[in-house]
Amino acid sequence: MLDLRQIRNQPEAVREALSRRGGSPPAFDRLLADDEEWRRIVTRVETVKARRNALSKEVGQLRRAGGDAEELMAESRRLAEEEAELDEQRADADARIQAALLLLPNIPHSSVPEGRDETENPEVRRSGAPREFSFEPRPHWDIGEALDILDFERAVKISGSRFYVLKGWGARLERALISFMLDLHTTEHGYCEIWPPVLINRESMAGTGQIPKFEFDMYKIDGEDVFLAPTAEVPVTNLHRDEILDGAQLPISYVAYTPSFRKEAGAAGRDTRGMIRVHQFDKVELVKFVAPETSYDELESLTRHAETVLERLGLPYRTLEMCTGDLGEKGTKQYDPEVWMPGQNRYAEISSCSNFEAYQARRANIRFRPEKGAKPEFVHTLNGSGLAVGRTLAALLENYQEEDGSVTIPEALRPYVGGAERICKG
Repeated sequence: MLDLRQIRNQPEAVREALSRRGGSPPAFDRLLADDEEWRRIVTRVETVKARRNALSKEVGQLRRAGGDAEELMAESRRLAEEEAELDEQRADADARIQAALLLLPNIPHSSVPEGRDETENPEVRRSGAPREFSFEPRPHWDIGEALDILDFERAVKISGSRFYVLKGWGARLERALISFMLDLHTTEHGYCEIWPPVLINRESMAGTGQIPKFEFDMYKIDGEDVFLAPTAEVPVTNLHRDEILDGAQLPISYVAYTPSFRKEAGAAGRDTRGMIRVHQFDKVELVKFVAPETSYDELESLTRHAETVLERLGLPYRTLEMCTGDLGEKGTKQYDPEVWMPGQNRYAEISSCSNFEAYQARRANIRFRPEKGAKPEFVHTLNGSGLAVGRTLAALLENYQEEDGSVTIPEALRPYVGGAERICKG
């Protein structure tokens, strides 16, 4: 959520900043109109209250002098009725303002490159040379089905399209990747592990910006106002909703594994095969609460933590910086590491690392006190996948496939699978 005071004081500057995303959203114009009405109502309420207070004194003076105060009392009653009506109008205008604020995207940081869409995202770095194969590399869905560790047909029978079943070595590798990522982030990168609920209430979903704008893409429990977690970002960020943190404790760094659930309603026709874009997937998430003056340095370190997973697994990747036209709604700056998928001859997104500044903190009322006795301020929140587990497994199968159909297990993962070096059929 944007700062309403900033919008009031610098409306054209905010409009111009939002226009970098491709145009000022209609909600901004509605907000300005509703806010103007709200301020007009507040001004009239203050006038009415001042007149009623003056009338009260006049009535008292008149009565003490033995005069007739009925006319003044009648005016006071009319003003009381007007004040009650104005209070309703003010509450209605305030509700409209809050609704509009919830729909506005965040303001891009000044360093974010200009661009229309994903085709204009600049590459900021690349690591690892794609492997040269002596045979035609296959996509992970063919590899997994041939090894009998990945089953799409039975998943469709159980749940429908865009689901998959992992079996045998497929399930074991998924579990190994989760443990490997959690161990790396907790023992080397300094994150505290969290095991959160995956049923999320509306307040928490609104606090991180998933709703109201993206409610269509969430799975809601029928008959209850709770949702399946679309990412661990939601429950972990809301750990500190409505709290004032001790500034001396910042930065606070959390890592959590959860299954994640999304309808992928806006992804029709994209990545229809395989494990890249599905309705249920495993993800290890990194979340940070930081002081405003350090948040962009923290974004760089968080992104490096995500990239380190790929480096330890020996997976080639590149990292893109999102341009203004492809920047996530909640973020002020965002990096997307993409892993090389030789079976598809392309890079695929495997993480998204964002700084939200105070956007989520303002919605969820998460503040910190810089020092004892100081006025509380909103923290800056950051998050990134560290990593999307299913996509990492898919990349592992494609990058480590062998001509005979087997798959080599990367060295970093072998301690988590009993020292096994290769997956073979049977």
